[in-house]
Amino acid sequence: MKIAIFGNGKMGKKISQIAIRKGHKIVCTTDSKRPAKFSQIKNAEVAIEFSTPTTAFENIQYAIQNGVPVVAGTTGWLEKKDEINEKCLKYNGTFLYASNFSIGVNIFFKINEVIAKIMKTKNYATSLHEIHHKQKLDSPSGTAITISKKIEKILNKNISISSERVNNEPGTHLVKYVSDFDKIEVKHSAFNRDGFALGAIMAAEWIKDKKGIFEMSDVIHELI
Repeated sequence: MKIAIFGNGKMGKKISQIAIRKGHKIVCTTDSKRPAKFSQIKNAEVAIEFSTPTTAFENIQYAIQNGVPVVAGTTGWLEKKDEINEKCLKYNGTFLYASNFSIGVNIFFKINEVIAKIMKTKNYATSLHEIHHKQKLDSPSGTAITISKKIEKILNKNISISSERVNNEPGTHLVKYVSDFDKIEVKHSAFNRDGFALGAIMAAEWIKDKKGIFEMSDVIHELI
């Protein structure tokens, strides 16, 4: 598969490494100084977007307008996601967005939905804490927002979110349920970026010949 990589940071580099290891070809790579519109994107069969909140929208839009399916993991730009969805439908394109491509995290999403359904009738205070590296631009993380929205929809109330930024932390998310008598914690910790990168490549392989708007849950549904 011929892949365009939008974003040449730590995630972009990791995705390129794993994609090549899996036998795919990287046909172009962009960065903040050389966005997608200056790339040879028409040579790509799919684009994987992990740039920055300020460049993601333009990169995704350009790919869709040029008929290239897009897998996007950049967070911090989602106020324009509806506009991207509209363009995807207009151009009969292909777009998959996920706040987190890790298979483990997506299983974590499902586990928390099950627990939230149980807790709906129980007297527990619910909170979420996330930890990431200091270079992460958005706070709270996109993953934390996804988790909180899923839980809030089930509990029909808002939950508190706290964020922490430390050195060399790929990502940890901790959901707490606390009563007057006990505490339940559900935690996911990433050891490195490999799981995120592999999941993004799997998503790219999955959407290559499809049309429409998708989520990582569509991919996971076929895997678990």
